Amino acid sequence: MDRACELAGGTPWAEPLSTWTSLAFVVAGAAVVGATVRARRHARSGSTTPPVPDDAAARHVRLTFGVLVVLIGVGSVVQHGPSPSWNPVAHDPPLLGTLALVAADAVADLTGRRMRTWWWLAPTLAGVALAAVSVPASTAAQVVVAVLAVAASVVRARRRPAVRRRTVTALVLLALGGTIGTLTRAGWPLCDTDGPLGVTLQGHAVWHVLAAVALWVLAPTLGTRRPR
Repeated sequence: MDRACELAGGTPWAEPLSTWTSLAFVVAGAAVVGATVRARRHARSGSTTPPVPDDAAARHVRLTFGVLVVLIGVGSVVQHGPSPSWNPVAHDPPLLGTLALVAADAVADLTGRRMRTWWWLAPTLAGVALAAVSVPASTAAQVVVAVLAVAASVVRARRRPAVRRRTVTALVLLALGGTIGTLTRAGWPLCDTDGPLGVTLQGHAVWHVLAAVALWVLAPTLGTRRPR
């Protein structure tokens, strides 16, 4: 039984439940992209009641975010499904890029600066190299950027009531998913049929779904800025 306590499948799906639930990211990212495209059409039509995002800069950020979330799902399917030797290159960079984008957007909002593409693109490209040469280094980079993204988002939520509810909801979903994922790892109570629940929970699959929902909830906050 592996570290995620995942029920093993056969070729081509090494971890079937985690493979299928990876598609939750594809659905969430596609929903963000779809909402962004509809908003652009409203803006071009001159509608007086456009849905969010409300301006070109915000739409660009959210469109990028949606594409990255879709790529997270694709990379996760590759990792948990056929799981080729190069799967970290497909799995890790989109995740690192999404975290970097969230952190960069929050910092831009807090500092009143215009967000530059290289703020998130440079870490993403570096993540490709790291994933190719060292999976531990790639994982460490994700942890560092995740901490920055969470910290910046928390500060932003404290200072910006307009984004607070969605940010807090997203963080709670991520915390819940992370807790379930941890408790169902090998050696933890919920990864043991002799444990308190008497079952083997597929915690990593649950993490996929909750994380995807969290990113979808967070998306409308991206690109927003404090009134000046």
